[in-house]
Amino acid sequence: MLKSLLAAASLIAMAAPALAQTDIRFTLGWKTQGSDAPILLAQQKGYFEEEGLNVTIDQGEGSAATVTRIMSGTYDAGFGDINAIIQNAAERPDQTPVMVYQLWNDPPFTVVTRKESGITTPADLAGKTLGGAPGTPTTKLLPVFARMNDVDLDSITIESLAPNLTEPMLIRGDIDGAMVFNITAWFNLINNRQDPAADFNWLNFGDHGLDLYANGVMVSQAMIADNPEAVTGLVRAINRAAVEIAQDHEAGVDAVLAFDNLANRDLEMARMMFSYENLIASDEVTRIGLGDLDDDRLSRAIDIVAEGYQLQTTPEAGQVFDRSFLPPLDDRQLVLAD
Repeated sequence: MLKSLLAAASLIAMAAPALAQTDIRFTLGWKTQGSDAPILLAQQKGYFEEEGLNVTIDQGEGSAATVTRIMSGTYDAGFGDINAIIQNAAERPDQTPVMVYQLWNDPPFTVVTRKESGITTPADLAGKTLGGAPGTPTTKLLPVFARMNDVDLDSITIESLAPNLTEPMLIRGDIDGAMVFNITAWFNLINNRQDPAADFNWLNFGDHGLDLYANGVMVSQAMIADNPEAVTGLVRAINRAAVEIAQDHEAGVDAVLAFDNLANRDLEMARMMFSYENLIASDEVTRIGLGDLDDDRLSRAIDIVAEGYQLQTTPEAGQVFDRSFLPPLDDRQLVLAD
């Protein structure tokens, strides 16, 4: 009997996930938002645990700050902007994290204007006043946007604004356009009792020559070197949740509220769907699947960032993105339910 019990216990131990799970410190890109749902659902449903991972998730300080948080050693992984990886890889290639799951296939960088201003094309920005927070990708890349669209940058007046003043000043007419992230400004306008679809025009950079990527899951180089299996498990769990949310939207927002019960359900459901419909889903994702990217497009994006940020060196694509941790293509197919 004793031998039978010992044998059974041994089999159970072999079949169960390892009790000594790998600890991963993960930073979000900002305060809890619906766009974080794939990470939060993977946590809530135990997908990380199934991969042998003990993931601790903290709120962030900005999608660019995710990079510096990981570089400091405080975090092992996070959700942040690939363009910030490009910037830092130009100066500190041995310390900069690597993108391993590219979630936002289209960039959120945009100039938003009131429809009554009559600004509908980049050419209409000539002679106008734009406001935005200094140092953000939209502000830093405006000169490239202007060059690519034959707009005289010297004809545009630029005002540096605190982020919380940008939309209010646009609404009052103190500026003609705001240099923002669409996924942020859209909901800031709603919170200011505006209709972002009916009353505003959006000059998205991705539609006007700046074919950039944006946020995804990045990990430290130390984690890649020391525990590649953990990186694979992290990516697999988040991809599993991202695919699931595309079909079960309620599950996604449930996970957001489970992580932060002060979040507004309706607002974060709308933000989550905005991210899927405007930033994640694309013809490219249909072709190559969630998490991956096009190497030629990434090389062009690196050149754009190098110009906009006046980088002294241009990193190679392999320093920025590593697809070797992605699940098979069949597991990364996005089917977005109505």
